Amino acid sequence: MATCEVCGNDYDMSFEVHAQGAVHTFDSFECAITRMAPVCEHCQCRIVGHGVEVDGHFYCCAHCARAVDPRAAELVTDRA
Repeated sequence: MATCEVCGNDYDMSFEVHAQGAVHTFDSFECAITRMAPVCEHCQCRIVGHGVEVDGHFYCCAHCARAVDPRAAELVTDRA
């Protein structure tokens, strides 16, 4: 068994995520997302899908990107 680095649960079905040279141990996808997913710079939700990046800033969608950076209107669009 291994202990989740987010919630501390000692769980027999924990799993490891290897990313950027580090190894993380979690007991659920919820904890993995909490620790590893970027946060939208506009609405502060966790970006679980592809998200949008504009000039090194991360957003959950084109709407949030445009709300912060009007130039994003030319760069990104939500799928219609």
